[in-house]
Amino acid sequence: MAAREKNENDTPGMPGAGPGPEHGGAAGETSEDRVEVIERSAAIDVAKGFGMACTRVPGSRPGRRLQKIWRVEARYQDVIELMDHLRAEGIQRLVLESTSDYWRIWYYLAEAAGLEVWLVNARDVKHVPGRGKSDRADCVWLCKLNERGMLRRSFVPPQAVRDLRMLTRTRARLAQDQARHQARVEKVLEDALLKISVVISDLFGVSGRRFLDALVAGERSPAALAALGDRRLRATPERLAEALTGQFRDVHALEIGTHLRILDTICAEIALLDQAIGEQLERVPRTAPACAACGVAGGTHAPGCAGAGTRMLRLAGRLDEITGVGAVNARVIIAELGTDPLTFPAPGHAAAWARLTPRTLQSGNTARPGRTGKGDSWLRGALGQSAMTAAKTDTRLGAMYRRIARKRGRQKAIVAVARVICEIAWILICDPTARYHDLGPDYWTPRNRARQTQAKIREIEKLNPGMKVTLAEAEAPAAGPPGAGSPAA
Repeated sequence: MAAREKNENDTPGMPGAGPGPEHGGAAGETSEDRVEVIERSAAIDVAKGFGMACTRVPGSRPGRRLQKIWRVEARYQDVIELMDHLRAEGIQRLVLESTSDYWRIWYYLAEAAGLEVWLVNARDVKHVPGRGKSDRADCVWLCKLNERGMLRRSFVPPQAVRDLRMLTRTRARLAQDQARHQARVEKVLEDALLKISVVISDLFGVSGRRFLDALVAGERSPAALAALGDRRLRATPERLAEALTGQFRDVHALEIGTHLRILDTICAEIALLDQAIGEQLERVPRTAPACAACGVAGGTHAPGCAGAGTRMLRLAGRLDEITGVGAVNARVIIAELGTDPLTFPAPGHAAAWARLTPRTLQSGNTARPGRTGKGDSWLRGALGQSAMTAAKTDTRLGAMYRRIARKRGRQKAIVAVARVICEIAWILICDPTARYHDLGPDYWTPRNRARQTQAKIREIEKLNPGMKVTLAEAEAPAAGPPGAGSPAA
């Protein structure tokens, strides 16, 4: 092929351009994922009742591949026989498409058979235009992408973390049901023209539960109901009697009684789940306490350790020290992120996996920030609750929330604080000896006096449009007559 002649109109950086100062500059090394070609690959296109399996292994001649496609029923024994066959074929990597929860039987049994199995997002292997759309075609396409190393592995935690995740998610669902029934009780009271929640802060606290139980039991006198209020209530008996005056009927008592019985059952089940979660948490690796001085994990110390008298906390306890997290959300963070430090290379990767970092959308000369996207809803929910709790505190995270909320709004402030909490949590997970220490609410305050002065001047000028603030030397106070004392306060 003849070489292309240089044109005087060519510009640096374009095809055919000669060497110039704007030719990319100095090269920099980048860290990329290792790309390897899988000689013996397999893939399964997952459906509810069956799966379409495909294997591609070296053929009899160089450059040829032996491809086989067949259907396998999603039955326990059939899947075990398939995994034994793949292991006998020497399959190096099996890839599954994450279709609903139907992939679990294939993944768990492949993992038990000792195969390297990857779960991939269906979005990454979407249908390509110009190719037929069928289970067989999808299976072959998935297998080809697998052998060329063009897929990203989804995070599937080990079995101990999966069991913990099931318990924490069940508890979250019960908590949602609890809030739903509580809201329904308040709607019934509104229908009965009772305004109890206006005068007491917690309708299901000690006093509120007394009112509800008495109403269900048949008490209708506002004065008698108001007398059941706790002495610590701010509302007076007169205000309570006014709020408890309405048209409460037997149908309201029946409905509220039903919801209260359901709420009692849910609370009992949540208590049992909390106990089971605590027991399961002890089976998760890397959750035992470790000494910061000697580094020994498991709650013991090395001989002669200088930190033998210090208190050691388990992983959930160290996460609980983060402002706003709490014991319940600490367990959710462990269940969703796992405890393996190799899962995410850095804290920022953990936050990006949770979709707490904005994307950059750039086309030509236009660049704009994109949405964070949809991540793990369970993890994002726990981090969002922690961020809203931290926003009310006089801490570094609380000051961060207020600083961002003033400029960019509350929602973005919540996401920003949730991202910081996620990154802190991952640091604590990776380092068993690390502890959280709050940096204080003045962490974001400029340390330089000149910067603080300029910030205050800008704030005053913003409050007084059209006015200019100028600093002047203060006049020395006039000296009083000799012997005169200070003026009286």
